[in-house]
Amino acid sequence: QQQSSIIRRKMMSPMSRPDGPGEQGTLNMPPVVARIQNQTEDHKTPICVLMVGMAGSGKTTLMAQLQESTYPDEDEEVEEGAGDEEKEESQAEKTEKDATDSNVEDKGAKQSEGENDGKSKAAESQTPALSPAGTKQPAYCVNLDPATLDVPYDVSIDIRDTVDYKQVMQQHNLGPNGAIMTSLNLYATKFDQVIGILESRADKNTMAEYLLVDTPGQIEAFTWSASGQILTEGFASTFPTVMVFVVDTVRCASSPNTFMSNMLYACSIHYRTRLPLVIAFNKSDVVSHEFALEWMKDYDAFQEALDNARSNDSTGSTGFYDSLTRSLSLVLDEFYRQFSKNACGVSAVTGDGISDFWQIIQNAATADFEEYLEDIKYRIEEQEAKKKAISRAEVRRMQQDMQGGE
Repeated sequence: QQQSSIIRRKMMSPMSRPDGPGEQGTLNMPPVVARIQNQTEDHKTPICVLMVGMAGSGKTTLMAQLQESTYPDEDEEVEEGAGDEEKEESQAEKTEKDATDSNVEDKGAKQSEGENDGKSKAAESQTPALSPAGTKQPAYCVNLDPATLDVPYDVSIDIRDTVDYKQVMQQHNLGPNGAIMTSLNLYATKFDQVIGILESRADKNTMAEYLLVDTPGQIEAFTWSASGQILTEGFASTFPTVMVFVVDTVRCASSPNTFMSNMLYACSIHYRTRLPLVIAFNKSDVVSHEFALEWMKDYDAFQEALDNARSNDSTGSTGFYDSLTRSLSLVLDEFYRQFSKNACGVSAVTGDGISDFWQIIQNAATADFEEYLEDIKYRIEEQEAKKKAISRAEVRRMQQDMQGGE
């Protein structure tokens, strides 16, 4: 708890409180507020995309597809360069120089971190940096899954470079899930260094437009752990952050009960993090996601699907489970309708729906993230009001003690 409070204090910066006349206080708002206010067309703040999903949903494969979609189109580059060869050569020299300078700065940052603590290091990939003209570059990827053996995307910062998952299991006599949570706890103690690297690249305009973060497949180890909350708040306090919940469309199509379970989990993630939530129905190349969007928007359509599933169930396993699913669909109907505006179908294999996915991310990072900042401001003001009330009560108690002594 002490480490968590220290990390949170490092990630908060003071800003002037918009109080009325006579108020001299300051409101500690996250740095992301100033970053959003100061962004320009040539220097936009990166958008952080936190990818969460059940094991087998295709989350990591979707990460690779998303990063691949952000690579510059080679055909467009050739067409643009054919008209002006000298300009292309000059631009290539600038890009190469910026990339070299960026790699040198990243290496220097790592060396200084190694001197402070030999256990903490973050491996940065040598992706091309943004040139002054705003050359597009691939998404910046961060891996927070310590148990994965290999990742299909170009990772820039990897938890495996800092924490050895197998040694954690051996030294602490832990199982797989316990080792993942312990690895996240250890990484959270040095996460301010990761945030420092990301802030440095963003301030120098060498950060990609999107920051993709891959999380463990054991979804509860990240979404419901203290370390997961610290990491999530660390990203959200630095960059506009969107939570993406990846759903296996094939499994939802096979059973309305599975669909309801995924929607219930989406609600819990939303209320746990309070961040804008985007639901990505993956594997749309196998089964279309249109049925899921219809179930989210139309209560009667989902009830009809439940009736069909019960009539086709040869085992006759209805009763309490069927009644519970119907009750949840009725109670949470309004929430599903809100989620449907930020829901889309994607395919991690073919890349279908990726353009719609990025458009939804942009909308969520602008409009929906403002609600998150308003909630943060309200909570901070509420905490400060409680502190002032406690201080006033202590002053009154001290005055009463002094009067009683006299």
